[in-house]
Amino acid sequence: MSKLDNQPYRGTRDFKPASMRRQNHIFNTWFTICESFGYEEYMTPLLEPIELYTSKTSEEIVNEQSYSFTDRGDRTLTIRPEMTPSVARLVSQDRLESGYPLRLFSMANFMRYERPQKGRLREFWQLNADLFGDSNDYGDQEIITLADTLMQAFGATDDMYQVRISHRDVLNELADLAGADDSAALTRLVDAHDKMSQAEFDEKLGELSADKTVVGQFMQASSIDGLPPQIQELSSVQHVSNIIERLDLDTVVFDQTIARGFDYYTGMVFEVFDMNPDNKRSLFGGGRYDALLENFGVDPLPTVGFGMGDATLAEFLDGHELWPELTPAAEIWVVVEDNVAQAEAAAMGLRAAGVNVAIDYSGRKTDKQIKTALKHQIPYVLFPGSDDTHALKQLDSGEQSELTIEEIADEISR
Repeated sequence: MSKLDNQPYRGTRDFKPASMRRQNHIFNTWFTICESFGYEEYMTPLLEPIELYTSKTSEEIVNEQSYSFTDRGDRTLTIRPEMTPSVARLVSQDRLESGYPLRLFSMANFMRYERPQKGRLREFWQLNADLFGDSNDYGDQEIITLADTLMQAFGATDDMYQVRISHRDVLNELADLAGADDSAALTRLVDAHDKMSQAEFDEKLGELSADKTVVGQFMQASSIDGLPPQIQELSSVQHVSNIIERLDLDTVVFDQTIARGFDYYTGMVFEVFDMNPDNKRSLFGGGRYDALLENFGVDPLPTVGFGMGDATLAEFLDGHELWPELTPAAEIWVVVEDNVAQAEAAAMGLRAAGVNVAIDYSGRKTDKQIKTALKHQIPYVLFPGSDDTHALKQLDSGEQSELTIEEIADEISR
């Protein structure tokens, strides 16, 4: 019989306890901050009809990266590669009944068939936060504030990241000025500029019959004042300028090259960049998509949101050494010799008092049980007593005390 491979499928991850503690730190922070802004959690199915993505999601994701198959009912399904079409589908069910503005968030896993690399995997988890039914500048402002607050909640300081904002109309106007054959194709090309050489960019630009001088002036502008005059005069540019001014955050800047690759964006778009010189890349982003609900036969609904992936975020936290000290679930390791009943009684008493306790039933010698506690990074071991007191030993200092259950619970809580 041949041996089975014990490694996970390429581009996916096993989460051992230490890794899961980090993952839960990400999830818990996402959950806490989103709820603090009044967002409510939802979830959608892992499988969706492929048609949900073919209408508005980028062609690359649908044609090259989706995990699609035909089920026994001859329906073409895909494992969700992103959340925005799914949440739009969900909201369309109650388009007229829901109270607006509607604030929603989810923390779900997705799959895309792409080449695994640093910060980019085939299976990943992502926070999606969306504000439905708010069409004014303040909705855009709130979603960027939420994204910025999340970064700060993970311990990031202003010099560690940058929020770069633009507007899809900026690139639509560029396409008109440059005489590009395909506005959407030019948008995607500008969005991918940092991923290719200048020669490759110029070659693809030529395929779109776009004026290289106009596009070059646009790409090289370091501020709104450096943009071609026709673009400076756009209301969309003024919209972005107003948002930046009201936010008044050192992390937020205008960047005309921000496009976002999905075709469903209709207004403000943004991306959050890591400023670590060893990892200068986009971490996550989002923007306004006001027309997506029309695909489901209902009236359009103004919407703005973003998606924040766990893999790129973990790389950011690694690079800036922002992981907190994350301890195992068990706070006390109960050593068992020939006193199982006393050990179980002490453990149950401590659990009732709010302490997490693991019992060592191995029957090994005491020193081996203590070594196991050290391997698991448990801070305390407990030697059960025959009366109301038990010996509690702090492993890092070696200090040992005879304490009651209540006193042990107080010690742990401190």
